[in-house]
Amino acid sequence: MRTAPRLRAAGAALTAVLLASATVPPPAPVRQQRALEQAILVELNVARANPRGYAERLRRYRTYFRGKIVYYPGNRDGLITAEGTAAVDEAIRVLGRQQPAPSLTAAPLLARAAADHVAEQGPRGATGHTSANGNRAAQRVARRGGGTYVAENITYGPPSAVEVVRQLIVDDDVPGRGHRRIVYAAELRHVGVACGPHRRYRTMCVMVLGRTPDGR
Repeated sequence: MRTAPRLRAAGAALTAVLLASATVPPPAPVRQQRALEQAILVELNVARANPRGYAERLRRYRTYFRGKIVYYPGNRDGLITAEGTAAVDEAIRVLGRQQPAPSLTAAPLLARAAADHVAEQGPRGATGHTSANGNRAAQRVARRGGGTYVAENITYGPPSAVEVVRQLIVDDDVPGRGHRRIVYAAELRHVGVACGPHRRYRTMCVMVLGRTPDGR
């Protein structure tokens, strides 16, 4: 499950290194979350760099459908979709003519804003781009000292980077395929990713993207 985003403008550049203590490693769940966040960044860049190659992966994914339920490796219970293969076929067609997009660079400030949303929604089992206090991604980034020119994607449920990015690109049951448009928006060059536990869907991941590393 995921909620429809609104794509907004943003603008610049930055790389960041996350330093962990050499003597006190973080608890396993935190390490797993960080690994998932890093893997999502890698998977997003794979999809952006080679849309046609990603379309081939979707063709393989399509073969796992039985009606509107997809039984892909690692999910023997199946995932119920709204559109079945129709959404996958549409994504394949679009990616066949999609131009590659520049790689995304990790942006720590955007990641902190994304983590704020995970921390606020996860324990409550809430969904959507609006926090309980009415803030959306732009306000969360601004509270962290950044600007308001950002876009946000959220997934609820997918436990791996492959599943997160595939869900965004197929964008089942989302009119306008807003998540996919954000994934392939060439003007967006920086991303902050945060994942964590969710009371209802077990895992949620928030991706805040901007033209600049601070949303200005």
